[in-house]
Amino acid sequence: MSRLSIITQDKAQATVEDMYKDLEKRITASPPGLCPIDLSASFLKMAHAQTCGKCVPCRIGLGQLINLMEDVMDGKATLKTIDLIEKTARSIYNSADCAIGYEAAHMVMRGVEGFRDDYLEHILRDRCNFSLYQSVPCVSLCPAGVDVPGYIALINQEKYDDAIRLIRKDNPMPLTCAYVCEHPCETRCRRNMMDDSINIRGLKRYAVDNAGDVPLPEPAEKTGKRVAIVGGGPSGLSAAYFLSVMGHQVDVYESRNHLGGMLRYGIPNYRLPRDLLQHEIDQMLSLGVKVHMGVTVGKDISVAELKERFDSVYIAIGAHIDKKIGMEGEDAKGVYSAVDVLRDIGDGIYPDFEGKRVLVLGGGNVAIDVARSAVRLGSTESNIIYRRRKADMPAMKEEIDDAIAEGCSIYELCSPKTIETDDEGNVTALWAQPQIVGKMSDGRPKTADAKENPVRIPCDMIVIAIGQGIETRDFEKDGIPVRKGLIDAWSTADVKDIPGVFAGGDCISGPATVIQAIAAGKVAAANIDNYLGFHHEIESGVHIPEPSLSDRIPCGRVNMTERLVSERVEDFELVEKSMTYQEAMQESSRCLRCDHFGFGVFKGGRTEKW
Repeated sequence: MSRLSIITQDKAQATVEDMYKDLEKRITASPPGLCPIDLSASFLKMAHAQTCGKCVPCRIGLGQLINLMEDVMDGKATLKTIDLIEKTARSIYNSADCAIGYEAAHMVMRGVEGFRDDYLEHILRDRCNFSLYQSVPCVSLCPAGVDVPGYIALINQEKYDDAIRLIRKDNPMPLTCAYVCEHPCETRCRRNMMDDSINIRGLKRYAVDNAGDVPLPEPAEKTGKRVAIVGGGPSGLSAAYFLSVMGHQVDVYESRNHLGGMLRYGIPNYRLPRDLLQHEIDQMLSLGVKVHMGVTVGKDISVAELKERFDSVYIAIGAHIDKKIGMEGEDAKGVYSAVDVLRDIGDGIYPDFEGKRVLVLGGGNVAIDVARSAVRLGSTESNIIYRRRKADMPAMKEEIDDAIAEGCSIYELCSPKTIETDDEGNVTALWAQPQIVGKMSDGRPKTADAKENPVRIPCDMIVIAIGQGIETRDFEKDGIPVRKGLIDAWSTADVKDIPGVFAGGDCISGPATVIQAIAAGKVAAANIDNYLGFHHEIESGVHIPEPSLSDRIPCGRVNMTERLVSERVEDFELVEKSMTYQEAMQESSRCLRCDHFGFGVFKGGRTEKW
């Protein structure tokens, strides 16, 4: 081969590599609402282009599948076409020689099963269900449906108070979410096609830090209706806020000493300062919400009694019950529950970790919070034991990175087996069985015992953080339906077969994120309002700036900075710093305004009221 042809080939391959990178960006930025059949066909065409052409299933079969799927999209298919697609895909899956062929066929098979209704809609009515959905990725992926492009535009014009008002239309806890939201809105940001997603949470943080106290909206005329809310966490407080704005009288029943739920009793001060959380809660209560602290519904008062006293009841209890591993030595001295540890810290009672070697069992945000708290409380070692790989940990990546930076070690692929104790019953070590990764299950590989001897990890304290449960027994006694440890309610929050009683948040879904709990409170408030015979509308009254027509040039993302590790491990003060003015202006100018461009205005880019 001549030198010229090699250079030409290298240049072509480099161009292909750039095209692959561009394709990866587009997949990353793929928003909800795309036609699933069209998307499947596109992936199928790419797989067909990658085949070597040696075997018939790939060379001929994938081409036939593409033709069949295009018939569906072109209105030429019949109901028999769906069966033919499924049979063809199954034949390819069972006979193709390489992963390109059988994985492409498997994708089609999953699609026929997963969105069969959309196949039917295309064939019977010549339209796509998904094309009717919200097309702005950040808004679609925010559980509460917050108008993200709108408030980013307001921040860019330095209208921080209006930005907060706009957020409050759908999320009454902008400050809390500015500090701890897991920002699902950023995952499919179209800016990924150019460089990187907008730092949406960081901009929200900048807005709340600079807006000052923004007055709440004036409540509607009093309706005379009364609603009882069981639980003062983010879901209960959000429902209380919206119902109060609608003019209903709301009473919140909380069993603990403070409101906030897991915001207070699960998230340490260095992530969400207690004084700021309390200030936001006090603002919400100023609408006239009555609070009954230290009252446990199911024990001190029954749901039946609340039904008699109130026109409606919303159950929004959180996941505050710790789960047990069930291993030998779990009841030894020095073994604690992460829920109990963080609850005490939330009440200002700090565990004695001074000079102790601490092991935390688990891989979620709760485990990370306990490990980082132990560092601040003087432990000599603070290590995390996780039975899967570090890459599989459900905790946020930034939290994991912060924990490692602060001196926490992660023992990955270690499954706890037994707890070793001394003659007095005190913890001395954890015995763990090394693991090996195995077959995939629900997107993560399962693990199995490796053919190695158990390892002994010396320690003085063990904190178990493997998950949380819901305390539903007292509610079940009151006739509230419970299924698999969760209250049985519809997606509309209505508890099945009990008119006037609603439930939402962790108690119907299991432990979830803060924004999901807030969204559940919003849904419950809307449906309770309808149940009471009203249809109040919530709106912000904020004017959204017109989008800029200037060019959007590639620009790096502004990430949040943090206090020095050597400083922050000495206290529980806030770790993350806010953006500067220059950073906020640059970051907010990166928004592509998908509420206007990219089908935004054609497909309902903005919900003015709900």
